[in-house]
Amino acid sequence: MSIAIVHSRALVGINAPLVTVEVHLTRGLPSLSIVGLPETAVKESKDRVRSAIINNRFEFPLRRITINLAPADLPKEGGRFDLAIALGILAASNQIPADSLLHYEFTGELALTGELRPVRGILPVARAARASKHGLILPRENAAEAGLVDDCQIFSADHLMNVCGHLCNREKLERWNAKPRCETRNREMDLLDIYAQQHAKRALQVAAAGSHNLIMIGPPGTGKTMLAERLPGILPPMTDDEALETATIASISGRGFSTEDWKKRPFRSPHHTASGVALVGGGSQPRPGEISLAHHGVLFLDELPEFDRKVLEVLREPLESGRIVISRAAQQAEYPARFQLIAAMNPCPCGYLGDASGRCHCTEDQIRRYRQRISGPLLDRIDLHIEVPNIQAGLLRQKADQRGESSEAVKSRVTDTLNIQLQRTGKANRYLSNREVENYCRLDNKGTMLLEKSITQLGLSARAIHRILKVARTIADLEKCKAIEKIHLAEAIGYRRLDRARF
Repeated sequence: MSIAIVHSRALVGINAPLVTVEVHLTRGLPSLSIVGLPETAVKESKDRVRSAIINNRFEFPLRRITINLAPADLPKEGGRFDLAIALGILAASNQIPADSLLHYEFTGELALTGELRPVRGILPVARAARASKHGLILPRENAAEAGLVDDCQIFSADHLMNVCGHLCNREKLERWNAKPRCETRNREMDLLDIYAQQHAKRALQVAAAGSHNLIMIGPPGTGKTMLAERLPGILPPMTDDEALETATIASISGRGFSTEDWKKRPFRSPHHTASGVALVGGGSQPRPGEISLAHHGVLFLDELPEFDRKVLEVLREPLESGRIVISRAAQQAEYPARFQLIAAMNPCPCGYLGDASGRCHCTEDQIRRYRQRISGPLLDRIDLHIEVPNIQAGLLRQKADQRGESSEAVKSRVTDTLNIQLQRTGKANRYLSNREVENYCRLDNKGTMLLEKSITQLGLSARAIHRILKVARTIADLEKCKAIEKIHLAEAIGYRRLDRARF
């Protein structure tokens, strides 16, 4: 029977389900048809495959060729099935041994000359191949990325002939053994570059220690963007699992993943004209958006009130759940989105509210409308609200040793603080459940009285109260205190600047 079976992988979200490529040769007029819900790029593979086979002096069967990509109800897209289809045709026509295909999975796009071209989303393919205990044969340009997956048998090739030589036991492909580089800190981004702003630096440290969300309010040019850019440099080192998740999302996106970014916290800063789809992801074939590309990293939204309000509201659910589900008529995709939100805004439309020189002429009504562009439910989900004021002229003369601690020193303390949280609950304080807040964020009588007074004066919601308690727990962990003291709670309440705002 002239039939061959080859294994490959499709992409659905961050998963790579198995696709069985079945090739059947039968009598009839010469033709080639592909079935199994292929999109246009997959249908066009028949022309690439035919040229690659002929140009490498193989015989292209002059028979009726039917190629089935199973399961039939799974959408197939891209040129990733070219190599598997070509090998299936060669095996079905007895030009290469069919038995040699059983223990491998194949992915790669073919040039007309038979050269292998890279495809996107190779990391989920490598993870799935490892789980199936199959070897993975792929283009050489994808090998470094696939090599991030430990214990995966990876064989890279430059050409269709190299793959055929390996399968025929003539010239074996070498197994890929290169390891990714370790994390390297960006020394250009250091907290020592920022003059003064000790209050903002302290808030940034608290945010990093407990993975809390942060919004900064201040006039233009006070260092809000510089502070946000330096947050990844003080976050704890990524674990291997976190790094692999982040790399997988980047791999399936349009930009791809570079091994030079291995174990580097992502920092995403979309423009305020970005759409809701750009932030959460979407498209006819759902792709990850900015919130997923910032997974285990930082999402920085500068000029927050300038974003469309409907766009900002889509952040509410991912901030709570740490994931986003994108539903389309054809399919549904789920992406992780456990990011740390850092936002920045001006205090008023002109940006100079409270300026000593009196440059601000915004009315109270204009300021209220400006701030009301950000909804209360979204602000409730942001743990720390701080002011970043103008820097006094004399402070510009500060030397480096007078500007506080370096990013490296702060990162060490933040890492120790996170380890305390992981030993206690297995998670950062931001992600504590309501029951865990009751167990681990208890207050003494003085703290309870202070919190009750704050609730009355500020009109805090139940969510805001829990946020304050979580921040207070982080501050206590930074000080290595087992119990939350009144001073810790007072500092946490002080970080609710927008709750204290009155016009």
